[in-house]
Amino acid sequence: MKNDNNDFRHESLQDRETIVELLSSLQQGLSKGTLSFSDEDNEITLKPSALLNLTINASASNELNVLDVRISWQNNDADKLRKKLRVCSDE
Repeated sequence: MKNDNNDFRHESLQDRETIVELLSSLQQGLSKGTLSFSDEDNEITLKPSALLNLTINASASNELNVLDVRISWQNNDADKLRKKLRVCSDE
């Protein structure tokens, strides 16, 4: 799906073994700090920071089973960690 934003979306049917290979590639990319995605229509490269937010949702019904794994981060997390915090009270 081609677009003008920095977005990448791919949807296809794959067998379980192929999904395992793709997840292994994701693991390696996270370890190295670079994730590259491409298909016939689009490509994107992401550079995960040190602190990542992980969300996992799973649901099962008679007709559809879903596993959603979401990893997100902000590019300026390091700047947030360097900020000094001051707490004052009126007393």
